[in-house]
Amino acid sequence: MVSRIPMLSRFYSEKPVVSDHVELSGSEAHHLHHVLRADIGTEIVIWDGSGREFDARVLKMDRSTVFCKIVSVRDVCRELPVTVTLGVALPKGERQRWLVEKTVELGVTTIVPLIAERSVARPTQTALGRMRRTVIEASKQCRRNRTAEIATARKVEDFLACCPDEALRWIAHPESSKPNRSLLDRIYTLNRPTKHVCLAIGPEGGFSDQEIEWSDRYGWHRVDLGPRTLRVETAAVALLAAVALSAV
Repeated sequence: MVSRIPMLSRFYSEKPVVSDHVELSGSEAHHLHHVLRADIGTEIVIWDGSGREFDARVLKMDRSTVFCKIVSVRDVCRELPVTVTLGVALPKGERQRWLVEKTVELGVTTIVPLIAERSVARPTQTALGRMRRTVIEASKQCRRNRTAEIATARKVEDFLACCPDEALRWIAHPESSKPNRSLLDRIYTLNRPTKHVCLAIGPEGGFSDQEIEWSDRYGWHRVDLGPRTLRVETAAVALLAAVALSAV
């Protein structure tokens, strides 16, 4: 009898799937073999970040590798109709994981860690590596078939300057002249279709006056998220949720 792993337990192939045979290794192989106790013939779903997902069957296993045969291929799009680049000054510790997990679920395309004047956590290579692993875990859970990017950290001015002119650009800043409702109204009411949204979230102390001046210089729109003081990850989720809900 063929066994089937539960639907939401998908497996990520770090290498692009280019033939009808796939080798899973590392943590994915360990989870499938030693945690879920897969057998020869077990049916699973594999994805490689390309937008496709693959029905596969386990052929054999050793201590560190699971060998699978592709049975069928599907192109399944679960992405937002706009690309979303989120520049964010990272919070401390476990809150980084929560931020990545929830924004991936909401459909973020790229997360750019920002180095701000008031940053409290530095985007070290170790931290970026953890964030990239969280992207994979969150994508497996929410069934995304494209992998969100954790980009190299950038200084605030560099990030504000590099976002394309045709993108909608919003920077979270209290006491903005733009009411929160404008987020829901503006996305698809412009003179030209919107394909790219850029969001900027500052550290706990907010962006500095100089950083806000830069945002004005580069054509960003200030957005007030309300009278309550939000943590970094809460502000990121609130702003991204407004985009995601408007894009449904």
